[in-house]
Amino acid sequence: MGIAFTFPGQGSQAVGMGRELAEAFGEARDVFEEVDEALNQRLSRIMWEGPEDELTLTANAQPALMAVSMAALGVMAKGGLSIRDKVAYVAGHSLGEYSALCAAGTFSLTDTARLLRIRGNAMQAAVPVGEGAMAAIIGLEPSDVEAICTKAGRGSVCQVANDNGGGQLVISGARPAVEEAARLAGEKGAKRAIMLPVSAPFHSALMAPAAERMREALAEVKANPPAVPVVANVSATPLSDPEEIAASLVEQVTARVRWRETVDWLGENGVDTLFEIGSGKVLSGLARRINREIKPVTVNTPADVEAAMKVLG
Repeated sequence: MGIAFTFPGQGSQAVGMGRELAEAFGEARDVFEEVDEALNQRLSRIMWEGPEDELTLTANAQPALMAVSMAALGVMAKGGLSIRDKVAYVAGHSLGEYSALCAAGTFSLTDTARLLRIRGNAMQAAVPVGEGAMAAIIGLEPSDVEAICTKAGRGSVCQVANDNGGGQLVISGARPAVEEAARLAGEKGAKRAIMLPVSAPFHSALMAPAAERMREALAEVKANPPAVPVVANVSATPLSDPEEIAASLVEQVTARVRWRETVDWLGENGVDTLFEIGSGKVLSGLARRINREIKPVTVNTPADVEAAMKVLG
C-alpha cells in the first residue's frame, strides 16, 4: 500500500470542527492549547462555538484548520503511527501545505500557527476589500480558462489560482477582470461560472505584498528537512530541502495551486491510498474525480481515527 497524507485548505472550516477530538483525546486537547498559546488567543473557542463569520476570517481559518489536522495526527501518533515508516508523501492544499510540513516535522506546531496567522493577515491586507475577486469555472479545459483569463485581463491581473481537478478551476485577480472572465467562460460553454464569496484574490499576482511578508517570516523560523517528501503546490513535485521548501511557500502565495497535478503525481508514484487529515472531505471528493484508482480516507473524528489506524495497520 502506497500512502499519502493530505491536508485541507480554506473553505473546509466549520463551527464545531475538532471538538469531538478534543473531548475524546488529551493529545488533541494539547494541540489546541498549544495553538491558543502560540497565538495568544482562544482560537479553539471560536472553532467550537463560533460565530461562523469570525471563524471564516482568513487570519483565524488558516491556523484553525491546521490545528484540527494536527490534533487528529497527534491522536494517531499516540496510537503508534510513525509518518516516516508508514507514509510515502505529504501534501496540502494552499494553507494545508503548512499543515503537511508541520506533520513532517519541518516546522514546530507553534511556529506553524504563527506563520499561518502572519500569512492570513498579510493576504487580507494585500488588496483592499472589494478590489479583488475569485470565481469557480467548471467544465472547461485548463488551456481554455487560461486563454479566457488572458483575454479578460487586458493588462489587469486575472489568472488561474487553483486547478482542483475534475474540470474545476478557480480564477483570481482584479474584480472587473474576473467578472469578465466568468462571463466569457459562460459563453465558451462552462457548466458553471460563479463568483466566490472570498475576502481577497488569493493565489494571484495581487498577493505580492503578502509573498514578501512570508519571505521575511519564513527566514526567521527554524526549518528541518521533512521526515517524508512534501509535494509542493507550485510544482506538483516533491521537495525535501528546507531552503527550497521556504522558497516554494513564498511563491505559493501568488502562484497556482496545482492540486490535480499533485494527485496525478502521487498516483503515478505508487500512492493508492490518500488520507485527508483534518476538517471536511473536500480533498477526498477531489481525489475521486482526479484518479479513481486512489482510495480516499477522511480522518477528522474519533471514529475516523480508529478506522484509519486499522487501515494503516
